[in-house]
Amino acid sequence: MISRRNIRVKVMQTLYTSGTLENEIKPGEPQKILLKHFEETSDLFFYLTYYIIELAHYAETDSSIRAGKHLPNYQDLHVNTKITENEILQKMEQDISLKSQFEKRKPAHRMDKELLRKIYGQLTATPQYKQYISSPERDKKEEKEILEFIFNDLMLSNEVFLAHIEENFSNWEDDGDMVIQLLVGNLQKPATGNYGEMISAEKLAFAKNLLRTVIEKAEHLQSLIVPKLKNWDPERIAQLDMILMKMGVAEFLYFETIPPKVTINEYIDLAKEYSTAQSGQFVNGILDNIHKELVQDGKMQKVDFKKASG
Repeated sequence: MISRRNIRVKVMQTLYTSGTLENEIKPGEPQKILLKHFEETSDLFFYLTYYIIELAHYAETDSSIRAGKHLPNYQDLHVNTKITENEILQKMEQDISLKSQFEKRKPAHRMDKELLRKIYGQLTATPQYKQYISSPERDKKEEKEILEFIFNDLMLSNEVFLAHIEENFSNWEDDGDMVIQLLVGNLQKPATGNYGEMISAEKLAFAKNLLRTVIEKAEHLQSLIVPKLKNWDPERIAQLDMILMKMGVAEFLYFETIPPKVTINEYIDLAKEYSTAQSGQFVNGILDNIHKELVQDGKMQKVDFKKASG
């Protein structure tokens, strides 16, 4: 479920963190940092999933509170709880792998119950919700649309909610867009029995291999980059730019299933987003020149880094 772009971001962050540690890096430490990054992505996804489910369940809480008033009126005694049995959420809640993730990650510990109550109150006042509960019938399209409305219009458009997420998840800025896409896709088609695989075995292997390659082949990768810097002092190159270029050259040389054009475009985008204003153009020029030279010299026969002599 985690994208290759996000994987590259996590590898980049791991390399940056490893390069800024004051103490000598212990064997296996970078991999632990990388896996921690993936766990943070998963924590964010499962918390947002849990929040939607709890928001739907708050209808039952509201019904109980209102019915327990000293002098409940008719509306208090007849709170509509249709949302709690939303068919999509029911399917998700019955999934053993999702339950397991909730038990493991304990999203309830991060929950702001007062904020949850307020968002539920906002929901019940909307015409979309009133239309949804106006009929006892269940329509698949309406079941999906009400959840998308809750997520997009009441959670993601709520500044207080976003502040709550940013406070609890330092990775929101990096992972937010991807996690949102994953969650919207999951609301449309719940990933039954697959919640334990936020990252596939193949993509995890790619992440570990990319990280290990850049670390173990660092000198060789830099030896290909430095001659292309012309008047630039390698010591004055933005650290993230150098990391991204090393990752790009590593993919050129050692990852045979990834087309060079894809590699270049990916690292241009990452440089633009995470480094300086000029980094995208700079990284593009260096990687493009290295790629052309490798092709010209017949050195683009990609091999697994463990078998490479360079």
